[in-house]
Amino acid sequence: MRDARNFWITFDPQTVEEFIAGMAGPHSADVRMVLSYWDMAASLVENGAIDRKMFQDANGEYIIVYAKVEPFLPKLREMFGNPNMGIHLERLALSLPNAREVIDGTLKRIRTMVARRAESANA
Repeated sequence: MRDARNFWITFDPQTVEEFIAGMAGPHSADVRMVLSYWDMAASLVENGAIDRKMFQDANGEYIIVYAKVEPFLPKLREMFGNPNMGIHLERLALSLPNAREVIDGTLKRIRTMVARRAESANA
Protein backbone atom coordinates (compact mmCIF):
# COMPACT_ATOMS: atom_id res chain seq x y z
CA MET A 1 0.00 0.00 0.00
CA ARG A 2 2.89 2.38 0.74
CA ASP A 3 4.16 2.06 -2.86
CA ALA A 4 0.64 2.64 -4.18
CA ARG A 5 0.27 5.75 -2.02
CA ASN A 6 3.64 7.06 -3.22
CA PHE A 7 2.56 6.55 -6.81
CA TRP A 8 -0.64 8.57 -6.23
CA ILE A 9 1.37 11.61 -5.17
CA THR A 10 2.95 11.82 -8.62
CA PHE A 11 -0.01 10.40 -10.59
CA ASP A 12 -1.56 13.52 -12.08
CA PRO A 13 -3.83 12.68 -15.01
CA GLN A 14 -5.15 15.66 -16.90
CA THR A 15 -7.78 13.80 -18.92
CA VAL A 16 -10.08 10.86 -18.35
CA GLU A 17 -8.02 8.98 -20.95
CA GLU A 18 -4.88 9.50 -18.86
CA PHE A 19 -6.73 8.31 -15.78
CA ILE A 20 -7.94 5.18 -17.59
CA ALA A 21 -4.42 4.57 -18.88
CA GLY A 22 -3.25 4.68 -15.26
CA MET A 23 -5.91 2.16 -14.33
CA ALA A 24 -4.84 -0.13 -17.18
CA GLY A 25 -1.07 0.41 -17.13
CA PRO A 26 1.74 -0.92 -14.96
CA HIS A 27 0.38 0.99 -11.95
CA SER A 28 -3.14 -0.36 -12.35
CA ALA A 29 -3.13 -2.00 -8.93
CA ASP A 30 -1.83 1.20 -7.33
CA VAL A 31 -4.58 3.33 -8.83
CA ARG A 32 -7.34 0.88 -7.97
CA MET A 33 -5.99 0.07 -4.48
CA VAL A 34 -5.71 3.67 -3.31
CA LEU A 35 -9.03 4.74 -4.79
CA SER A 36 -10.93 1.79 -3.34
CA TYR A 37 -9.16 2.08 0.05
CA TRP A 38 -10.15 5.71 0.55
CA ASP A 39 -13.68 5.10 -0.71
CA MET A 40 -13.99 2.26 1.82
CA ALA A 41 -12.57 4.43 4.62
CA ALA A 42 -15.04 7.17 3.71
CA SER A 43 -17.85 4.60 3.81
CA LEU A 44 -16.85 3.72 7.37
CA VAL A 45 -17.16 7.40 8.27
CA GLU A 46 -20.49 7.77 6.44
CA ASN A 47 -21.91 4.76 8.26
CA GLY A 48 -20.81 5.91 11.71
CA ALA A 49 -18.04 3.38 12.35
CA ILE A 50 -15.51 6.23 12.56
CA ASP A 51 -16.30 9.67 13.90
CA ARG A 52 -16.29 12.18 11.03
CA LYS A 53 -14.47 14.95 12.91
CA MET A 54 -11.85 12.57 14.24
CA PHE A 55 -11.29 11.13 10.75
CA GLN A 56 -11.03 14.53 9.10
CA ASP A 57 -8.72 15.79 11.85
CA ALA A 58 -6.37 12.82 11.38
CA ASN A 59 -6.42 12.34 7.59
CA GLY A 60 -5.79 14.48 4.57
CA GLU A 61 -4.67 11.96 2.00
CA TYR A 62 -8.23 11.20 0.96
CA ILE A 63 -8.51 14.83 -0.18
CA ILE A 64 -5.54 14.34 -2.52
CA VAL A 65 -7.09 11.19 -3.95
CA TYR A 66 -10.47 12.83 -4.40
CA ALA A 67 -8.97 15.97 -5.97
CA LYS A 68 -7.19 13.87 -8.58
CA VAL A 69 -10.19 11.70 -9.48
CA GLU A 70 -12.95 14.30 -9.12
CA PRO A 71 -12.86 15.68 -12.68
CA PHE A 72 -13.22 12.18 -14.09
CA LEU A 73 -15.82 10.62 -11.79
CA PRO A 74 -18.88 11.27 -13.96
CA LYS A 75 -17.22 9.71 -17.02
CA LEU A 76 -15.71 6.83 -15.02
CA ARG A 77 -19.10 6.05 -13.50
CA GLU A 78 -20.64 6.01 -16.94
CA MET A 79 -17.87 3.93 -18.51
CA PHE A 80 -17.88 1.31 -15.76
CA GLY A 81 -21.65 1.29 -15.37
CA ASN A 82 -21.22 2.06 -11.68
CA PRO A 83 -23.07 5.21 -10.59
CA ASN A 84 -21.68 4.79 -7.07
CA MET A 85 -17.99 4.61 -7.97
CA GLY A 86 -16.13 6.75 -5.44
CA ILE A 87 -19.40 8.05 -3.98
CA HIS A 88 -18.36 7.75 -0.33
CA LEU A 89 -15.06 9.50 -1.01
CA GLU A 90 -16.90 12.22 -2.89
CA ARG A 91 -19.44 12.78 -0.13
CA LEU A 92 -16.79 12.91 2.57
CA ALA A 93 -14.57 15.34 0.67
CA LEU A 94 -17.46 17.59 -0.26
CA SER A 95 -18.70 17.62 3.35
CA LEU A 96 -15.64 19.56 4.47
CA PRO A 97 -16.21 23.16 5.50
CA ASN A 98 -15.00 25.23 2.53
CA ALA A 99 -14.67 21.99 0.57
CA ARG A 100 -13.88 23.62 -2.76
CA GLU A 101 -11.09 25.74 -1.25
CA VAL A 102 -9.64 22.75 0.64
CA ILE A 103 -9.76 20.40 -2.36
CA ASP A 104 -8.35 22.91 -4.86
CA GLY A 105 -5.73 24.17 -2.40
CA THR A 106 -4.59 20.65 -1.56
CA LEU A 107 -4.21 19.75 -5.22
CA LYS A 108 -2.24 22.93 -5.89
CA ARG A 109 0.10 22.25 -2.95
CA ILE A 110 0.71 18.66 -4.05
CA ARG A 111 1.45 19.71 -7.63
CA THR A 112 3.86 22.38 -6.38
CA MET A 113 5.59 19.88 -4.08
CA VAL A 114 5.98 17.32 -6.87
CA ALA A 115 7.34 19.98 -9.25
CA ARG A 116 9.89 21.13 -6.67
CA ARG A 117 11.01 17.56 -6.07
CA ALA A 118 11.45 17.06 -9.81
CA GLU A 119 13.46 20.29 -10.08
CA SER A 120 15.69 19.22 -7.19
CA ALA A 121 16.24 15.80 -8.74
CA ASN A 122 17.24 17.40 -12.04
CA ALA A 123 19.54 20.02 -10.48
